[in-house]
Amino acid sequence: MGMFRIDVTVSNPKDLGRSFMEKFWVDTAALYTFVPEDHLEAIGIEPIHSRDLILDDGRRERRLLGEALLSIQGIDGRITCPVIFAPKGSLYLLGVTALENFGVEVDPIGKTLKPIFAIIGGCTSSTLGGE
Repeated sequence: MGMFRIDVTVSNPKDLGRSFMEKFWVDTAALYTFVPEDHLEAIGIEPIHSRDLILDDGRRERRLLGEALLSIQGIDGRITCPVIFAPKGSLYLLGVTALENFGVEVDPIGKTLKPIFAIIGGCTSSTLGGE
């Protein structure tokens, strides 16, 4: 579950004036970021897909997924990330997908997020067409 909480601003990418800030649990066990559906709906975020999920208690559930513009305390920039429409009253969870999008890793001892270098696998320009 979450190791610590951090301030995250969630904005509607189509209308930046519609946003809210909340403390999110940094949750390295969650693939996606979870936001209570009523808060996403209040700023006009609309679902674009649905996902089958396995919850931490083992239940399987199909939830709606949308995209929101996130800004994380202490991290430069705002990035559009997938967000799950969580049930009303749910915890706010910042998942691994958002952490990767921002290029950060979790420091559980310092209870902070630290920038990491992006690793690109596969081929590089020096090997394209060369062999």
